[in-house]
Amino acid sequence: MNLKIVFILLALALATISALICVLLTRGEKPMSCESQTPRSQKEKPRGFSLVFADLTPEEMVQVVKYLQENLGVPLVDASQANPSDNFIYYIDVQLPAKTEVLQFLDGGGSYPPRQALAVLYFGNQADPNITEYVVGPLPIPTTHHDITMEKYGEKLPYYRRPMLAVEYKEIVGFLRETVFPMAPTFMSQTFNYDRTNLAAMTSAPRGFQSTDRNTWFVLFQNVSGFFLHPVGLEVLVDHSSLDLSQWRVSKVFYNGQYYGDMAQLENEFKQGHVTVDKVQQAPLDGGFSSMRPRAAPAAPFPLQYEPRGPRYHIENNEVVYQAWSFAFGMSVNTGMRLFNIRFKGERIAYEISVQEAMSIYGSNCPGGMTIRYMDGSFGIGRFSFPLVQGVDCPYSATYLDVPYLVQSQTPRINKNSLCVFELNSKSPLRRHYSNLHSMYYGGLTNSALVIRSIATVGNYDYIWDFLFYQNGAIEAKVQATGYMSSSFLYGDGLEYGHKVGEHTLGTLHTHSMNYKVDLDVGGIWELWHWEIFPLVHGVDFLPSATYLGTYFLSKTMTPAKLENVLCICELTIETPLRHHYSNLQSRYCGGLSLPWSFSSLPLWPTMTVWDFRFYQNGAIEATVQTTGYMSSSFLYGDGLKYGHGVGEHILGTLPTHSMT
Repeated sequence: MNLKIVFILLALALATISALICVLLTRGEKPMSCESQTPRSQKEKPRGFSLVFADLTPEEMVQVVKYLQENLGVPLVDASQANPSDNFIYYIDVQLPAKTEVLQFLDGGGSYPPRQALAVLYFGNQADPNITEYVVGPLPIPTTHHDITMEKYGEKLPYYRRPMLAVEYKEIVGFLRETVFPMAPTFMSQTFNYDRTNLAAMTSAPRGFQSTDRNTWFVLFQNVSGFFLHPVGLEVLVDHSSLDLSQWRVSKVFYNGQYYGDMAQLENEFKQGHVTVDKVQQAPLDGGFSSMRPRAAPAAPFPLQYEPRGPRYHIENNEVVYQAWSFAFGMSVNTGMRLFNIRFKGERIAYEISVQEAMSIYGSNCPGGMTIRYMDGSFGIGRFSFPLVQGVDCPYSATYLDVPYLVQSQTPRINKNSLCVFELNSKSPLRRHYSNLHSMYYGGLTNSALVIRSIATVGNYDYIWDFLFYQNGAIEAKVQATGYMSSSFLYGDGLEYGHKVGEHTLGTLHTHSMNYKVDLDVGGIWELWHWEIFPLVHGVDFLPSATYLGTYFLSKTMTPAKLENVLCICELTIETPLRHHYSNLQSRYCGGLSLPWSFSSLPLWPTMTVWDFRFYQNGAIEATVQTTGYMSSSFLYGDGLKYGHGVGEHILGTLPTHSMT
């Protein structure tokens, strides 16, 4: 045989053998489709820069506590066992660096900002008891501390402004049980079958109506599961302003529509037959209608979410990367979940988006209910973000994260699984079209979003906080309220303040207001605000009869300049059409202010912009206010907790309430 032909046959045989080997080695593998390809942003691991926003670790908290104990020069009692007259740590949280420092580090190649902690202490064992805030650092081993109270608030913080601690609640409950209720043994026994354990007390807020007040209405309920729906009609106003627990006293007692000076007077009136008694039926220990137990077992297991190739997001430290999105996350002990350095397709669109406050305002014909103006940041939204239940609070396939905190203790604690991250199929296509004209085809795209969630249980309410990141670049902030309503005892004209939800239970009318902080950096960082200020036009923007005023501002050259006709004051009646305002009440006053106020220390940076004030005949005041320069939207200490937010040096953003029918 020709040698050339032999070589050709050998070459073909080798090629055939090689092809067969390749087929055998790749047998069973499927070619990657477009659907299964990993997005570029998912492959890019986080760079670690997000640690500049990271919460304190338990180890850092321990070091801060140790430093404070050794360097403040006063003994510190553990807050969980402290009396009001002691010195102790209220809470420790991360002290985030200034935005300019962080951006210089993230974008300008600057050095890593010093890592510091914020320590809030109660000094009750001093001649002038006060609340003091320290910045402690650098971490992880602190060597210095700095008192920032005056710098931050412009004044020393009086001790009476301090938020209540768990130990103070415990002491008040003991005061009621050991001192107050024994003053009316006959009434308590015959009305409630009282055995020292079958009543539960629920706090109200605010704690008074003027500075230095520390008087709290405590509403009594049956001590069963879901006690919030089982009021018994007894409410006690406790004056716990004294640092000496033996000086605490009862200021007022309320039962079934009547007020009494104290429990001794109620007992005396009861024995004389002058008290109208509405005995409530004893509820079972599981609460009966208030029980959270399912009334019937599910007919079949609930559907589950399925990720065919595992999660399409990546988490490292405190940073999440999902398709075109990336962001850092954290949890403030007071305000709850917060996100930083939020980027889409590599571009920062927001420096911070965070929960700030959850407020609820109630109405009732009982004193405890009618005075309630809860601001849950003062209780601790982040602190009460408890573990999430797999398959109920979040999908089984979600990633669950732990959150450490140190509040009212000298030892850090960890809320296990109190944050979850998962991708959610939004149940409808992002886009689709089914063509049956001229040609037949279908095109569609699945819509999904990444969700980061926490659930805070503050008293009776459970707030489900969600941030959602969509494929098209949209961000959604969402909150849902669940748990239990807060109720009052139903008597007299109670149905004018709510709805009957039990034989003696009034579901009171109330409203919720949620605050978020949104620091947008779309299109770059703006070091200064730019304002276009236009004079108001007589007879167009407001009535010709209105009084038009001018005011001064700082110009770009840093010289005072006056702009005329930027403020007007007028009275509006029902016949007056309002182009820029809503509502037509019988008569009201309005004002519009279009000029930002500036301070020489921050030239051209508006500290406050007030667009509209309204003063109603019924005494209500409504204001629309935008503020900048504050770390949070609410004031943790002080009388502002009673009525609204401090939005300027002497300006209070009041809490309005609305009822829609």
